[in-house]
Amino acid sequence: MALFYLFFILFSLKTVSQDSIPEQKDLTEEAELKFQQYFFKALSQKSIGNYSKAIENLEDCNQILQENTAVFFEFSKNYLALNKTLLAKEYINRALVKKPDNIWMLKHLVEIYVKERNYSKAIDVQQKVITQNPKEKEYLVRLFLYNREYKKAVDLMNALENDKALSTSLKMLKQSLEARKNISVKTESPNDVSTLKKSFENEKSYKTLEKILKLSNDNINDLLKYSKLGIELYPSQSFVYLINGKALNMQKEYKNALLILQNGIDFVIEDNMEIDFYKEIAKAYKGLGNIDQENKYIKKAKQLKS
Repeated sequence: MALFYLFFILFSLKTVSQDSIPEQKDLTEEAELKFQQYFFKALSQKSIGNYSKAIENLEDCNQILQENTAVFFEFSKNYLALNKTLLAKEYINRALVKKPDNIWMLKHLVEIYVKERNYSKAIDVQQKVITQNPKEKEYLVRLFLYNREYKKAVDLMNALENDKALSTSLKMLKQSLEARKNISVKTESPNDVSTLKKSFENEKSYKTLEKILKLSNDNINDLLKYSKLGIELYPSQSFVYLINGKALNMQKEYKNALLILQNGIDFVIEDNMEIDFYKEIAKAYKGLGNIDQENKYIKKAKQLKS
């Protein structure tokens, strides 16, 4: 990656237009060397999470060579990491003025819009990404789901399936959406746990299983047993992964809990469910003594709430 940026910078230095850098400000060899040093310091600081320090080095780059696309791109990435989405957007848009078809920059802009939960804008930009790389249609499906445009998501999944380009993960998501549509009144069961268990033995209904899990909040054995069954029978339903991970956390089996939760979060559609996953993942990391990751997921949960 560092070599890529070196090439990118050197290329920018050679090809930048006379409109942005007047002749009298052409870089000397010494200035070019300083520019590269500051730029790589910025990359180094970003890699260890010192985003403010990275921005300081980028500002030094900008003093030497203004209007540089790679510098704008890096500014945007660091501001996004600091959750300063307005500045992140400002800098990536400056970069895109110079390179409007750069797929990496477009993908980064999608990431900014997703961070803002502005899924409509993210979808618009992702459409541009797809024109360059049709394989990015998979992410467009997820953006449709985030934006609750379920029909568009299913239509696109059907198209991908017809082209034999639908991943296993999205196939399971599609099944999950179809299962929700097909839940009928006859799967409704009484709210007595023992009766529900008997019903479940006969019909293996997801709706009945969901009720059992919700009513077995204090019974860890039932939570473990039925959530594990749920993962086997309904591998695209995020709720069963959440309950299994929660039960494993209760038993202090933090490593197994983390694995289950990380597998299940791919099937999450609703924000509230995602918050619950982040909270349980944070608990698992806390149990494993990884405070940095614990704080990271607590922060993710808070950001979704706001």
